[in-house]
Amino acid sequence: MEENEPLTKLLVDWASGRPEAADEIIPILYRELRKVAAARLRSERAGHTLQPTALVNEAYMKLIGSAAQSWENRTHFLTFASHIMRQILTDHSRKFRAAKRGGGNAVTQLNDGAMGLPARESGLIELDEALTALDKLFPRKAKIVEMKYFGGMTGEEIAEALQIGTATVTRELRMAEAWLRRYIAGSETEE
Repeated sequence: MEENEPLTKLLVDWASGRPEAADEIIPILYRELRKVAAARLRSERAGHTLQPTALVNEAYMKLIGSAAQSWENRTHFLTFASHIMRQILTDHSRKFRAAKRGGGNAVTQLNDGAMGLPARESGLIELDEALTALDKLFPRKAKIVEMKYFGGMTGEEIAEALQIGTATVTRELRMAEAWLRRYIAGSETEE
């Protein structure tokens, strides 16, 4: 049996009205969220004020409180979780920046390897703004970036979730990354 099959079966059972499936799902979902959070926070700067456990707990509460019974499988869950993680991290950065009264010290910065973007103190907020702009023009490309960098999903998982080929995922991810780099570079010159 594949690693993902038990979660998918439990999600289907839960959605079909078997409430006791929730008791079995909770530890599995929590483990999945910890993997995503750990991967996401590894790319953040040292001293990040949001700890993995806090990120997981907040994401878990939002996930369980919103669309828990509509997840079809593990990939669908990870897709939704990647969006929630993006929201939480961006909101946290905005709150941290506001607490500093506009001091320009945001919580996160992109690491040098993340999408080839320059490391900046306020990178997450600018990335969120750029992703929002990309979403208006190319929603699928924005979703691919979100799933890859906020959800930690593989190309195969993204392809499955969006029902496209892995080559399409790779191509659109490269195009989206280039678009985001240009957008963020243009924003920097306007300041």
